[in-house]
Amino acid sequence: MIDVESRLQALGRVRAALPGLQWVDDVAQVARLSQDFYWYSPVLKQQLAGRVADAVVRPRDVEELRALVGGCAREGVSITPRGAGTGNYGQAVPLHGGVVIDFGGLNRATWIRRGAGRAQAGMRLADFDRAAREHGHELRLLPSTYRIASVGGLFAGGFGGIGSINHGPLGAPGNLLGVRAMSVEPEPRLVELRGAEALQLHHMWGTNGLVVEVELALAPAQDWAEHIVTFADRDAALEFAQALSAAPGMLKKNVCVLLDPVPRYLTRLQEHLPAGAHAVIALVAEVSEPALAELVSARGGNASYRAAAADVGPRLPTLQECCWNHTTLHALKVDPTLTYLQNSFTPGIHLQQVREVHALFGDELMWHLEFIRGMDGALTCTALPLVRYSTEERLNQIIATLRQRGVRVNNPHVNTVEDGKFGGTLSPEAVAMKRRLDPQGLLNPGKLRTWAGDRQGGDKLEASRPPQ
Repeated sequence: MIDVESRLQALGRVRAALPGLQWVDDVAQVARLSQDFYWYSPVLKQQLAGRVADAVVRPRDVEELRALVGGCAREGVSITPRGAGTGNYGQAVPLHGGVVIDFGGLNRATWIRRGAGRAQAGMRLADFDRAAREHGHELRLLPSTYRIASVGGLFAGGFGGIGSINHGPLGAPGNLLGVRAMSVEPEPRLVELRGAEALQLHHMWGTNGLVVEVELALAPAQDWAEHIVTFADRDAALEFAQALSAAPGMLKKNVCVLLDPVPRYLTRLQEHLPAGAHAVIALVAEVSEPALAELVSARGGNASYRAAAADVGPRLPTLQECCWNHTTLHALKVDPTLTYLQNSFTPGIHLQQVREVHALFGDELMWHLEFIRGMDGALTCTALPLVRYSTEERLNQIIATLRQRGVRVNNPHVNTVEDGKFGGTLSPEAVAMKRRLDPQGLLNPGKLRTWAGDRQGGDKLEASRPPQ
């Protein structure tokens, strides 16, 4: 491990060679830009406290990025890429100092045409979606943080989100078309990766390649109305959400189920959420609203809220920002002692599994479900349950119990790529991409256990502890 004095001397040489770059000097700003939303996890909050970069740089174009990356490679300075810092795993937190690259200056759409669009990694998703709508299209997938989250951040650290009910996760074939990545070498190369090869950088937290541009397939633009439907009975809410999600003729963009007591944490919506009720948040195209009304009536639901597409955003807050991990954020504002998990269920028996775990844990786990299509198109649901946190030991017991019951857990309380989404291992292809684009192991060091033990050399820094 490089000692701090040598590390700072190396960084000083990079800075002296590149005085024209936009270096961030304010200590508070450097600290802020070295963080993300890892504090959702009480485990990571303790583990990552006090980790900050030695410097932050905001490249204004690709040539400035190339100069910075080349300088860091020549001097052996580690690099942590940052989008908008909306991730929840500590992806943007440098474990061993070095440079945080703020991609916010690379924020332009490259082109939009014929059902596809390409944008620089730092472009905000809301801006990209707005640009696509000018061409009659929209982004297929959006996280609940779409107003500030970046294109590159979604690709490097995201899964899916609003729109996954139609198009599955971002990694499903056909959603991601390609990326342009920059190698971390003394003379950085720009490399175009297409299809499956591009996916070797997906959800890798910027550990095995610097993504400069992302090319995505788009969908025809729709006017999405927002609805809340409430139910006194849990199973009625689940079956309604299942029927809506499966209905082939109804255009929808999100189907979210909040089982009691989760709706109590959405404080600004309390007038639309009767005490003790289970709630379904549905985004449907306005053309499908008559069919939605018929389904609500047939299933015994109470239509408690509706916002027209034209009113969402300009006049009314959007329900999109009450779904996915925004639900967790709203709950943490009410009760900071809570945390969360990430689960997925087996298509075909997913409702049975939900009923089983709901009964098993009581209110220790409060269930928030998002209906999606899986990688193969099968309808299922994922979950972001709120957890009444007590100890790390109990949290690990809950995770183990869920896994024993056949429920997948993507653990958001670990800070290594393998142990969060990938179940403990990485594919040989992902490791090969690391060797290809980051041969010195300078990208986000400490976040890949696989690379830390790789006999080829590279990042020999001690990685975060393995999962319990």
